[in-house]
Amino acid sequence: MTEAVQSEKHSFQAEVSRLLDIVAHSLYSERRVFLRELVSNAADACDRLRYEALQAPALLGDDPDPAIVLAPDAKARTLSISDNGIGMSREELVGNLGTIARSGTAAFVKGLGEAAKEGAPSLIGQFGVGFYAAFMVAARVEVVSRRAGSDEAWRWTSDGRGEFTVEPAARAARGTDIVLHLKEDAAEFAEEETLRAIVRDYADHIAVPVRLAGAKAGEALNQASALWTRPRGEISEQQYAEFYRHVGHGFDEPWASIHWRAEGRIEYTGLLFLPSDAPFDLYSPERRHQVRLYVRRVFITDKAEELLPRWLRFVAGVVDSADLPLNVSREMLQNNPVVRLMRQGLVGKVMGELEKRAREDAEGYARFWKAFGPVLKEGIVHDPEQRQRLLALARFRSTAVDGWTSLAEYVGRMKEGQEAIHYVTGESPDALRRLPQLEGFLKRGVEVLLLSDPIDDFWLGEVEGFDGRKLRSVTRGGDDLARIKVPDAPAEEAPAAGEHDALLALLKLTLADEVKDVRLSQRLEDSAVCLVADDRDMDLHLERLLRQHRQLGAGAKRILEINPRHALVRAMARAAQGEGGGERVAEAARLLVDQARLAAGDPVPDLAAFARRLEGAIARMLG
Repeated sequence: MTEAVQSEKHSFQAEVSRLLDIVAHSLYSERRVFLRELVSNAADACDRLRYEALQAPALLGDDPDPAIVLAPDAKARTLSISDNGIGMSREELVGNLGTIARSGTAAFVKGLGEAAKEGAPSLIGQFGVGFYAAFMVAARVEVVSRRAGSDEAWRWTSDGRGEFTVEPAARAARGTDIVLHLKEDAAEFAEEETLRAIVRDYADHIAVPVRLAGAKAGEALNQASALWTRPRGEISEQQYAEFYRHVGHGFDEPWASIHWRAEGRIEYTGLLFLPSDAPFDLYSPERRHQVRLYVRRVFITDKAEELLPRWLRFVAGVVDSADLPLNVSREMLQNNPVVRLMRQGLVGKVMGELEKRAREDAEGYARFWKAFGPVLKEGIVHDPEQRQRLLALARFRSTAVDGWTSLAEYVGRMKEGQEAIHYVTGESPDALRRLPQLEGFLKRGVEVLLLSDPIDDFWLGEVEGFDGRKLRSVTRGGDDLARIKVPDAPAEEAPAAGEHDALLALLKLTLADEVKDVRLSQRLEDSAVCLVADDRDMDLHLERLLRQHRQLGAGAKRILEINPRHALVRAMARAAQGEGGGERVAEAARLLVDQARLAAGDPVPDLAAFARRLEGAIARMLG
């Protein structure tokens, strides 16, 4: 072995260095969570050993029973956390403890740093940092680990200030020892009574026994039984919450706990949690649900993507099957009828819980929808079987209410003569309220849903309607607003017959290369013009999104609608009928088309020409 391998020095990944700096220089209201994180990691190592031992029983050797041992030394001010789990090789030590091995690390550290600036009371509690929580209480951390099946052990050492070293070490058997050299103000964590209290509060649910070194033989500080196997009546809300944090790697409170046992065609136990807060990587392509698969209490995998659809990737928990074989492979999971039936059961339970919460806790459900609604909308696109249930669960911003509303509530407020559920898609509710296409709807009191999630443009294309009503964009086609009756509304002055014929003909001729058609509008009140999509063409916002992502070339021509009651349009109509007015009307028409593009959020194709026309119009206005 070369000298370079004997002791290697490494720098932390940039995100880890920033994270450790935040951990070291921020104040926390509850530092005890560090032990929860380290004990949870040790339990995971024991679970993974049991799984690998299914294929290679020799890995267990003469030490088949998993255990976690805490060894405090008050005099030396150290605390050791040891396990006889799977252990780590040199490469795994460097990879697991030198990087944040999850997607979205930049967003993770950015969020953590912002919370630190705001003086959040528990940064660890909001973001979670796993192993790195050790540096909240330790001035220096040593990790000695030996991978199961290997005769080599390695030591990882760091003070959390930017570098770590890895060197050969000695360990008699597989597993990992984490030795914390405690800071002066963390001496309490080397006291037995403090450790007993922390384990009782935070790790009672861990299915691996946690013991104190030197305590009487067999004494475990926790119950050390699989939480999901106990009757619901025997489990406290605190125990559910701690188990949720263990399996979901979250630090928020679970918003809902779903615990049941399925019997009949297949038998399994499920314990699922719906979070309160969205994880930082919720929209990462690599994000998957945090549901672990067990077979008769033996951990199999935490990567069983077949258990839940991607649109439920925020769900955490465990599923324990009595029907799957212990040696189930990845290929078997993909094609197994038992897994398909469990998936149906899990999705059904989650949907049922959401429906119950939506009925019984509207305020809590609104908070949940704000955090996870865009993800659930993905199910409307990808899961036809759940589409109508998800539509009923969906909540939207609207022109008629201040908070969230459902489609059922919208239908209950529809006006006499109204046939469709009207909506508009765009960047934000506030921006959408100002669109000229909404003016006629707002004047008549017709409610419009304001859809601003990027997924909205895509699920709308998969939905024919709701409760027998079609969904219709206010920026598409010709809406016959005249049929919608508004009680006590004053009669509108109708344009004189033929008043705009010459103007329409001139505009169609002048703008033939720029728009598909020109017509009088019912939807405009205060604005002179707007652009809308033909019924057969793509909606305005969806086309803009696709162009921005370079998934679409030239878009379809739009229809220009003009407001026949607007003073400017009437002036243009008179000019079009008069001798010599055609050129001035044509110039004004081109200016108005560009104005309509800008109002819709579209770029002006020729900014220089637009600027010249605008300057000319201002000059004429000033005489």
